[in-house]
Amino acid sequence: MASGSDRNPIIIGGLPSQVPDFDPEETQEWLDSLDAAVDERGRERARYLMLRLIERAREKRVAVPEMRSTDYVNTIATKDEPFFPGNEEIERKVLNATRWNAAVMVSRAQRPGIGVGGHIATFASSASLYDVGFNHFFRGKDEGDGGDQIFFQGHASPGIYARAYLLDRLSEAQLDAFRQEKSKFPNGLSSYPHPRLMPDFWEFPTVSMGLGPLGAIYQARMNRYMEARGIADTSKSHVWAYLGDGEMDEPESLGQLSIAAREGLDNLTFVVNCNLQRLDGPVRGNGKVIQELESQFRGAGWNVIKLVWDRSWDPLLAQDRDGVLVNKLNTTPDGQFQTYATETGAYIRNHFFGDDHRLRAMVENMTDDQILHLGRGGHDHKKVYAAYAAAKAHKGQPTVILAQTVKGWTLGPNFEGRNATHQMKKLTVEDLKRFRDRLHIPITDKQLDEGYPPYYHPGRESEEIQYMHDRRNALGGYVPTRVVRAKPLPLPAEKTYAAAKKGSGQQSIATTMAFVRVLKDLMRDKEIGKRFVLIAPDEYRTFGMDAFFPSAKIYNPLGQQYEAVDRDLLLAYKESPTGQMLHDGISEAGCTASLIAAGSAYATHGEPLIPVYVFYSMFGFQRTGDQFWQMADQLSRGFVLGATAGRTTLTGEGLQHADGHSQLLASTNPGCVSYDPAFGYEIAHIVQDGLKRMYGDNAEDVFYYLTVYNEPIQHPAEPENVDAEGILKGIYRFKEGEKGEIAAQIMASGVAVPWAVEAQRILADEWNVKADVWSATSWNELRRDAVAVDEYNLLHPEEEMRVPYVTRKLSGAQGPFVAVSDWMRSVPDQISRWVPGTYTSLGADGFGFADTRGAARRYFHIDAQSIVLAVLTELARDGRIDRSALKQAVDHYQLLDVTAADPGAAGGDA
Repeated sequence: MASGSDRNPIIIGGLPSQVPDFDPEETQEWLDSLDAAVDERGRERARYLMLRLIERAREKRVAVPEMRSTDYVNTIATKDEPFFPGNEEIERKVLNATRWNAAVMVSRAQRPGIGVGGHIATFASSASLYDVGFNHFFRGKDEGDGGDQIFFQGHASPGIYARAYLLDRLSEAQLDAFRQEKSKFPNGLSSYPHPRLMPDFWEFPTVSMGLGPLGAIYQARMNRYMEARGIADTSKSHVWAYLGDGEMDEPESLGQLSIAAREGLDNLTFVVNCNLQRLDGPVRGNGKVIQELESQFRGAGWNVIKLVWDRSWDPLLAQDRDGVLVNKLNTTPDGQFQTYATETGAYIRNHFFGDDHRLRAMVENMTDDQILHLGRGGHDHKKVYAAYAAAKAHKGQPTVILAQTVKGWTLGPNFEGRNATHQMKKLTVEDLKRFRDRLHIPITDKQLDEGYPPYYHPGRESEEIQYMHDRRNALGGYVPTRVVRAKPLPLPAEKTYAAAKKGSGQQSIATTMAFVRVLKDLMRDKEIGKRFVLIAPDEYRTFGMDAFFPSAKIYNPLGQQYEAVDRDLLLAYKESPTGQMLHDGISEAGCTASLIAAGSAYATHGEPLIPVYVFYSMFGFQRTGDQFWQMADQLSRGFVLGATAGRTTLTGEGLQHADGHSQLLASTNPGCVSYDPAFGYEIAHIVQDGLKRMYGDNAEDVFYYLTVYNEPIQHPAEPENVDAEGILKGIYRFKEGEKGEIAAQIMASGVAVPWAVEAQRILADEWNVKADVWSATSWNELRRDAVAVDEYNLLHPEEEMRVPYVTRKLSGAQGPFVAVSDWMRSVPDQISRWVPGTYTSLGADGFGFADTRGAARRYFHIDAQSIVLAVLTELARDGRIDRSALKQAVDHYQLLDVTAADPGAAGGDA
């Protein structure tokens, strides 16, 4: 392996791509031949010819540079730049006012007694990138469709607010309430793009690094999916994602590039703001992050547009006949360019141009000040416009624009390009004066010397403000804007759920299959059936959903261009351009991104979709929990199924598959309504309620999480006069004790309910204990209700005290309460303080392991016999039975011997 000094991180492949043209006439003949091949035979034929030429060149040992990266210059040549349709002078005035107000807003948020912070350097670097988009590209929603979807870089939010202020979308009072959402209510502005906190403004939460690019890819794909299935016309919508070069280190940022290329998502553009800095220092001090990203995106099949230098470099590059300047640009590392951003023109003359007489000659007629202002492409409106226009025009591939900027640009020498600039939040008076002068803002020294720096608005009737309004009107309205146009869906009739409520008869099925049966009947509904979006991470067969393959089909924009190996089978694998099922491969992150995009379609495009995402429960809230927060923030709706749930239910899989805590993780998400149902009829009521709450009248911004199991059991029919309210609230009496004289209560959820029923039988037959069994369908919802009641009582001491649902439901129930589930004890312990009596719990605390279900449950002491012991223990503590019974039970049931346990049911993948 080469040492660090021997490695060349600049040109991948080690060959220069900038070589002199000794015979331009011959070159033109070759280019004309290629043009003719494209025009007469098409791009595919031309591509084939090019690949054969490269192959032959290698055979002849002709050194051809690998095109994973190109020279460190703009992709779009100056001669190829389109006409810029805007008024650059007016746009610069607009941008200067926006820059000023963004910086002042953050600076004022640091005033004594407030000190809530903010970030100004990111927007300072990316301001021109946004401004060109706002003025010329971003489509609004006024035409009745979804417009464009724009994923704004989270740390740039002050600039977006500042622009909205100029357009009278936000007031000065709101700018002064930045990051003071409660204390300055209703004027408070959220720190970053948070749709839940500002549901009429922001559309996409992006500040959790890496989730923006991931979400943008799957949003673009969802747009195509909706159009292919005839749900919405999304043909005019373009997805823009604004990202940071440091953010691209996150695995989620680059992890799903291939799907965008594979599906030809030319409705997607990434704009990577390459200011060459992370939060603490350079992104690639010894290398070149733009070159690195270019190679990664090219390798993944993306169209790459590099926007490196502004127009001031054009005359110099035009003089570079022998490539010495390009070579210097290629070989200068990012860390050095950051130093140039903070140094003088004389320093740049000596250190960049000074070591070669040809470079010195290029700038001998330039002043030091002119050299200092040789700028970066991301700050040049015309260059940015050319890049955006090329991205929109490109077909067949997604595009990434790698735009070089300076972090903290225009903020002055104390900010620009400094390692600490990301954390710098307040400008001194001298900083403000320099900043004002550079932006030509008409604010006096006296205004800056006295009090806090004022905002600047040129006046509603000013030329620049009218220009801003005109541009937005021409593009279909203001952005960002979130609009909900979707109407309530007609909900399925009661009979749709009838099959699930009949139970499984003599057949044993897992709750996963019980849910799938409900889903199958729902998808037959003529009104809403087509709106279901099935999502699974390469596990449809595991969850018993392969039955949907022939009818719903798997979405693939190219269809199925091969004969499936199982084509003769009833449940053959079937792909279709209009398929209903999303098969994102082994990617929980990709599936969750699809879930979020589908679940927010009611707002994005005004057409509700009902996503149903089924996954190994361990790989949901644990692996992609940050995305579920993103889902809640984006106000997405839908059903999330944690299949193969429980610490002991998934036999043989072991530690990293055994989920005993996702319900606890789900309880931390305020947007998640979670359930742990035991039987098919419970699932039917929960799904019916979920559809009503999320898609009916007065729809709520929540999503439903159901944990379902792969252990086959017999599902009873729905009892007469079933306590439907109790199922939805979180607890109901499933089975009363039939015999025995000593009262007790057993509360269980999910797969543990049959254990509780068996314990009930043993207690009655062998210990004279009459125990009722309660199905706790949602420990989390019970706790949520109780916490809300407690808060109300705390703040309303003079009013009648409210009582939590669980307390009211269990009042009058005699005896100790024993809770059990296939989760860690923390899950049922959530409600302990509101249970009206002695309360204890059993749970599967610790790591899971591979073994039989019976052995695992005996090890964790959550099986039926262990429940019996727990009930007896609590009765002994209350003095209702003799303590000698406890040792007798331990010995009789061999509770210290895992091998003595009945192994239990085996198999049952669904």
